[in-house]
Amino acid sequence: MSKAITHVGELVTWEPDRPVRHDAALVIVDGRVAWVGDAADVPPADEVIDAGGGTVIPGFVDSHTHLVFAGDRAAEFAARMAGQRYEAGGIRTTVAATRAAGEVTLQNLARARMAELRAQGTTTVEIKSGYGLDVDTEESLLWVASQLTPETTFLGAHVVPEGWTADDYVELVTGDMLTRCAPYAKWVDVFCETGAFDADQARTVLTAGVAAGLAPRIHANQLGHGPGVQLACELGAAAADHCTYLSDADVAALAETGVVAGLLPGVEFSTRHPYPDARRLLDAGVRIAIATDCNPGTSYTSSMPFCIALAVREMGLTPTEALHAATAGGAASLRREDVGHLRPGARADLVILDAPSHLHLAYRPGVPLVRRVLTA
Repeated sequence: MSKAITHVGELVTWEPDRPVRHDAALVIVDGRVAWVGDAADVPPADEVIDAGGGTVIPGFVDSHTHLVFAGDRAAEFAARMAGQRYEAGGIRTTVAATRAAGEVTLQNLARARMAELRAQGTTTVEIKSGYGLDVDTEESLLWVASQLTPETTFLGAHVVPEGWTADDYVELVTGDMLTRCAPYAKWVDVFCETGAFDADQARTVLTAGVAAGLAPRIHANQLGHGPGVQLACELGAAAADHCTYLSDADVAALAETGVVAGLLPGVEFSTRHPYPDARRLLDAGVRIAIATDCNPGTSYTSSMPFCIALAVREMGLTPTEALHAATAGGAASLRREDVGHLRPGARADLVILDAPSHLHLAYRPGVPLVRRVLTA
């Protein structure tokens, strides 16, 4: 079965020699991009979709979310807006609600959030656990996530639950919890931060995950300068996410090792922390990704277009750079070569925008520009 998408005013493919085309078309065969080119040269296809002069972009790749949870932390958000500083301990509020919710409720909530992301153009999603902090609930969270995406992350080491010391809890995370959760996970993650886990504890978690067959990624340098980014580079992690506070040595290490810096501007919007300096990272040769970090405490947004607009307004990116970070950058963070672009051979995950250019994603923030989402 072949489909031709015609009358494309602007087509973003991220081809090296021609990343953005105009007056273009593309052909999909069996869920893969088979051809891209000028509209006048489009070959015949079984089905024709008229883009109406709009823009076609790769589906967004959201490489950092926490979609499986229950409860609400709107009061915490309101307190921050009134001047209270964010600290990591608020996660425990969500843990209590999530433990009490039950698997069916968690499935329904996660599916609804997934539908929100999809409606706004996201076609590939990473989902973490981390709101269980006990063996049974962490396993359940990952099972729910695995029904929605292959990009699942074991984040048992999110914070230390009440009644535990950090070292004792790390022993649980790297023991029984990892054994139960690893079958449902592709990645292992840890919150390496003051108030959560230090460098030695984080290294223990990540190396145990790697030994269990999981690939490492890390929450790093969100609340202040710390060891997380250097640990990510030491262990060859796919990504170090947050990267709000970086030294020159951190930036150099990211550039040298190729670890992707995951930038989560919805967090800074919600916590009033400084935004990461994405311009500094790009100029140093660091690969970057933009993700929503959709979670109930610090970034309760499912909108990648909103995050793109923030990255342009607050983080020094051009609209094109921000879109690249939200598509190809997210794919690099997940070590995926089949998504995040529309070159021949890619999965046919794409978005038709009701706009003449991808620039409108940042130019018209908050406007529902997504006309149609297609997935392979």
